[in-house]
Order: sequence, then structure tokens, then C-alpha cells
Amino acid sequence: MTLPEVPLFQDISKEELSTLLPCLDAAERSYKRGQVILSEGEPTQWMGVVLQGLVILSCPDIWGKNTILGSAGPGSVFAEAYACVPGEPLMIRVSAAEDSRVLMLNLQKVLSGCGSCPCHAQLVRNLLRVCAGKSLQLSRRILHTSPKSIRGRLESYFSECVKKSGSLSFTIPFNRQQLADYLGVDRSAMSSELSRMRREGRILVERNRFTMLPGTHPDE
Repeated sequence: MTLPEVPLFQDISKEELSTLLPCLDAAERSYKRGQVILSEGEPTQWMGVVLQGLVILSCPDIWGKNTILGSAGPGSVFAEAYACVPGEPLMIRVSAAEDSRVLMLNLQKVLSGCGSCPCHAQLVRNLLRVCAGKSLQLSRRILHTSPKSIRGRLESYFSECVKKSGSLSFTIPFNRQQLADYLGVDRSAMSSELSRMRREGRILVERNRFTMLPGTHPDE
């Protein structure tokens, strides 16, 4: 993904970006699959923009249980809320789910402005729009984890995927363990439920691609 295609840089020209990025201490970095980008417990003034690949936002506890809060693909940002509050330790871990390229930006310089970049105001407006979108993502996760049953959580998440993709077939950004962590359920129990749904003719499953079969509907 090129920088002008990134929502954070919407309505900012290539010429303006060439002046803006040095002002924000922008640095492009590459990460291998599984590599930690930002660690929990540490404050940061940096927010990241995913240019290529996929990163996972998770919250590990002291017993080793990992809760997946979401993912960020090309064009998405991460850690912006923490970077807005100087000295606030991260409650999340950001790691690369696959080989990824990330543009790191000093958010304090985004917020303060430099007085010489006329596009700074547009950048802040874009950041506000992006933050609102991230807030909605967290609200959706709360919605998906509210059903008591594993099937209810799966169907809630799959319903969103169908609406978002506009198709009964869709690809999710998680592997099985990550999906279980995102929905807050046991992986083995979730896999068993997926197998039952497949036997009942509700879904087709091929790795991380799913198809909701016509005529199926959630249980009452």
C-alpha cells in the first residue's frame, strides 16, 4: 500500500507528505512473523501505520492467557491511543502476524504541529476519524463476546464479516487460536463447534476462509 492510499493521509498530496513525514520523525521498519513491535508495560510516543502484512493486538495476562483485541492490516494504525497519553504504559502487545512493514510516527509531533506544514490540520482530522473507527471496532468485539454460547459468538462475528464483505464467503485475519482468543473462548471447544456447524450444513470452512450457506440462520 502506498502512503497516499492510507486513510491517515487522506487528502494530503505526495508533495505535502514529503515535507510532513520528516517533521513527524517517520521511520519505516520491517518485522518478521512473530516479532514483537511494541511490548506491554512500556509507554510509547509512537503510533504505527501498517504498510504491508498484518499485526495483532493482544493482551497477555500473568498466567500466559492471551486475549486478541484485534488486528491491523495495510492502511490501519495501532497504538495511537497510548501515544496520545505521555507516560501511559501499554496494556497491549503489538506483534507481527506475518512479515510486515510498518511506518512509525511520533504522535506527539502529530498533535503539537510544527507551524510550517499546512497539512497538519488535515492530518489531525484524519487521526480523529481513524480513532473513531478504532473505537467502533472495540464496540463490535464487545458485541461478539456478549453471547454466552460459542456458537452465538461465532455467528455474531461471521454476521459482521458477511455484512462487511458483501458476500456469504469471506476471509478472516485470524488463525484458529487467534480467533478463539478474539472471541474469548477455548480453541478446542470452538473447533468442535465449527465442526458441528459444518456437519449441519451451516458453513463451509477452508483454513481461514468461510462460507455461510444459504438458508441457514442463527439458533433462537
